[in-house]
This record gives sequence, C-alpha cells and structure tokens, in this order.
Amino acid sequence: MSTIAILGTLDTKGDEHGFVAELIRARGHGTLVIDVGTDQPPRLKPDISREEVARIAGIDLAALIARHDRGECVTAMAGAAAVVLTKLHAEGKMDGVISLGGGGGTAIATTGMRALPLGFPKLMVSTLASGNTAQYVGVKDIVLFPSIVDVAGINRISRTILTRAAGAICGMVESNVPDAGIAEKPIVVASMFGNTTDCVQRAKFLVEAAGFEVLVFHATGTGGRTMESLIESGMAAGVLDITTTEWADELVGGTLGAGPTRLDAAAKTGTPAIVVPGCLDMVNFGACETVPAKFSDRKFYQHNPQVTLMRTTPEECAHLGRILAEKVNAYRGPVTVLLPLRAISIISAEGGAFHWPEADAALFGAIKKHLRTGIPLIEVDAAINDPAFAEACANALLASIAKR
Repeated sequence: MSTIAILGTLDTKGDEHGFVAELIRARGHGTLVIDVGTDQPPRLKPDISREEVARIAGIDLAALIARHDRGECVTAMAGAAAVVLTKLHAEGKMDGVISLGGGGGTAIATTGMRALPLGFPKLMVSTLASGNTAQYVGVKDIVLFPSIVDVAGINRISRTILTRAAGAICGMVESNVPDAGIAEKPIVVASMFGNTTDCVQRAKFLVEAAGFEVLVFHATGTGGRTMESLIESGMAAGVLDITTTEWADELVGGTLGAGPTRLDAAAKTGTPAIVVPGCLDMVNFGACETVPAKFSDRKFYQHNPQVTLMRTTPEECAHLGRILAEKVNAYRGPVTVLLPLRAISIISAEGGAFHWPEADAALFGAIKKHLRTGIPLIEVDAAINDPAFAEACANALLASIAKR
C-alpha cells in the first residue's frame, strides 16, 4: 500500500480535499492529510496540523496570523510546505502528493512540490492550470490538472474532475518505472532545437556508443533551465551544449529566454562540456502578429503558425559571441568551443532564409576575440547538422570527460 499526501488549505478547501482523500483510500492507498491554511479552523481533520507544519518550518504561526496579511501567510506557508514535503519524502513517509486550490493554494502547494525530486508523483488541481504556468511548475514534473470550476464545493463538474484527479495520482503511485538496464550509465545532457536535431542525434548516438546515457533538452527556455538544474545537481558527467539559442532570446527579447544564468551550471560544477553557438541566428516569437512593432524591418521566417523566427543582426551576433565567450571563460572543468563555419542552423546555411555571412562572421569573431587563452577552439568547415561536425562535438566531449 502506498501513502499519498493530501496537502491543502483545509479552512477553505477542506470538503474537497476530504472528497479526494476518500477516493484515494477506496483505491486501497493510505492518506496523509496536511493542513497549510491560516484563516478559519480546518473543515477536515488533518494528520499534520498547520501548527505542526509551522513548527517544523520554524514559523511563529500565532504571530503570522495576528498580522492579518494574506500575502505574507501564503508566502510563509509555501516555504513551510517545501520543508515539510522534503522531510516526509526523505523519511519515506509518502509516495505521492496531491493538492487542490485557487491562486493561494496553488502557490503554496506547487512551491512544496518543486522541492521534491523529478519522478516523484505530484499533481495539482488548480483554477490556474492554463496559460503561462511556468512560475508554478518551474523545472519540475508537476502535473497541473484544470479544475474547470472553482474549487468551491462538490458539484456535478467538480465531482468528475476531482474523481479523475484522484484516479490520476493513484495511477502515478501504482506505476513502477521499468528498469531499462541503464541506471548505472553516467549521464550526459544535450541541448537541441528542431534546427539542430540531426547534429544532436548523431552526437548522441556516438556518445551513447561510448557507454553514456544522453538526456536531450529542448532549448525552449524551460528546457535550458531544467538542463542547468540537472547539471548543478551533480548528476551530469558531461554537457553537449550544442544549442545555445536561448541566449539570443534573452538578449533581444524573444519568448524562449532561459535567464541570465544559462551556461553557468557547468562552470560552477566543473562538468566537462562542449559549447556551440547553435541557433544563435534566431530569436523566437509567437504567431507573426505577436512580434513587437519595433522589429518590423527585420528578417523573419515562419517556422509554423505559432512560431515566428527573427534573424539576429551582425551587431547582436557580436554581442552574443562576447556573452558566450565570457560564460565559457568561467568554466573550471575541461571545455571546448566548436564553430560550424558553414551554418549554425538549418536555415542559416547557404540558400537558407537566414543565410547572412556577415552576421556569422561577427559571431565567430567575437567568440575568438573574447575567449580566454587555453580554452580549445575547434573550427569545422561544415554546417552544424553535417555528420562531420556532430562527430567533432562527440569526440571533443569524450576527450574532455577522459581528462576529468
């Protein structure tokens, strides 16, 4: 029998959490009800009270409640939820977690869920499960389940939604992840975009043939942040950072920036890496009508109806080259920079929509100018997706790992 934690603000959502708890127990699982409310008395008796939650997290609950500041209460209990769930997981006292809530409840519960490791079952039934949910999910595998109606009683809609949600979390804890026989292989992480797929897949094949497991992350902002998080955790033995395109969005203002710390994790950990200016020729926007008017005179490519790509200029490329070099200069472990001289994406090759030799020259020139002495720089007379370049990337990384 598994134990599923049911965490929520039981003063306002007690009946709904109780309904879910009964469904879970009917499936043969145990429940651990945790109260993180701070207003009225709980409407469902918890196994771990709000007072106990506050004590574990070192919070003066009476003083917190006395200030009558809802925002402060949500922030405090969110931090407390993270502490409590982390403790319960470490002690092996829960096998999954589910919560139901509106804005405050979602903020509290997902903060706690983000503190749990990847692969641990976590499900949030939320009124906010649509639109941009990045702040709630972060880089973790939280399942957001739309509540459709507000979490405000059991009715013909909520009964269906909550029943399905209870079944979903039960199914998650009941599912055993099969052992594919690769658990003992060291991990290499790789960044990829549609425009660098051939390169990454070929390099992945070669690195896996050398005895590694390669995890590929889509360079969409969230993908880059997730990859950085995994590197920083110490799980990665090497980094195939072939697609650093998120820096173009970060610099110019596209939709897929990964933040200013992209490329920092390997520097901190000393993880062997190769770095390539893959897809720095493009900035990502949504549908064409969403592109800011200030870019109206720029060169565009319609990747699909929902994605519009904008070509980076020579000036932007020079700036990006300097950023890339300065990031790599901070690396303590073995690192190699590789330049595909004929194209940094499919569409920047000769005859492609983003072919602009002057822009590429500005990018490469800035990298070479600002890269510190002693860091290997390999120039390959090939496009990024040519087999020769992929092989150069794989070989350089394997050599770096061997040095480590």
